[in-house]
Amino acid sequence: MPFSLPLPKRLRNQGWKVKIQDKERLEPPHVTVWHGEDMWRISLRTGGFLVPPGGGWKVIDTEVRDLIEDEDNWRELRDTWDEMYPSNPVSSTKEEDDG
Repeated sequence: MPFSLPLPKRLRNQGWKVKIQDKERLEPPHVTVWHGEDMWRISLRTGGFLVPPGGGWKVIDTEVRDLIEDEDNWRELRDTWDEMYPSNPVSSTKEEDDG
C-alpha cells in the first residue's frame, strides 16, 4: 500500500502529491513528488534528485519542500520506506545511481 505525506488542502487542490509508491523495492529509496503531470524523485538517502527525471527544488512549491524537509516528516518518510522495503533500507550502504 502506498504512503502519502499529508498536505494541506490548498496544496492538494493545486495538484501536489508526495508519496512512497508500492512495488518499488528494487529502486533506490526515494519519495515521489507530483504536481499534475510533472514528477520528481527525491532520494531518501541523500536528499538529492534522482535521474530520471532529475529536477531541482526551484520547481517545487516552497511549502511542499518545507513539508518534505521538516525533520519529523523526513524521518517518517525514511521510516516508512524501511517498513515497506526492509530488504532495501534507507540506511543501506549500497551506492545509489543518481545519474
